[in-house]
Amino acid sequence: MHTDILITTSNALEGYRITKQLGLVRGITVRSRSLLGNMAGGFLAIFGGKNSIYTELCERTREDALEIMIEHGKALGCNAIINMRYDANEVMNGITEVLAYGTAVVVEKV
Repeated sequence: MHTDILITTSNALEGYRITKQLGLVRGITVRSRSLLGNMAGGFLAIFGGKNSIYTELCERTREDALEIMIEHGKALGCNAIINMRYDANEVMNGITEVLAYGTAVVVEKV
C-alpha cells in the first residue's frame, strides 16, 4: 500500500512545509468491461440499486491508477503528492482511461 507517502487533494499539508516541488506525476490505466461483466452488470441495472460489479471494477481501476502515480512520484524522489485528482475518459465504447495525477513534492514536518 501507500503508507510511506503523504497524499492530499489540498495544495498544502497541515503540519508540513514543502521544501521542493518535483512536478507533475500521473498514473494511467485503461480498462475494458468483459462481456460477462457487462451482462451481469446490465442484469443488476435492471433492478436498480447498488451495482457491486461495476463498483468493484471502478474501485480496482482507481486504485491501480493511484499506485502507478505513487510509483512515478517515488521515482522522482517525492515523499508527498499534493493537489491529487482523478479523471476518467472513455477511449471508445466500453474502454475507459482512468488517470490519477498530482504534484510531487518533498515535505518536512514543522
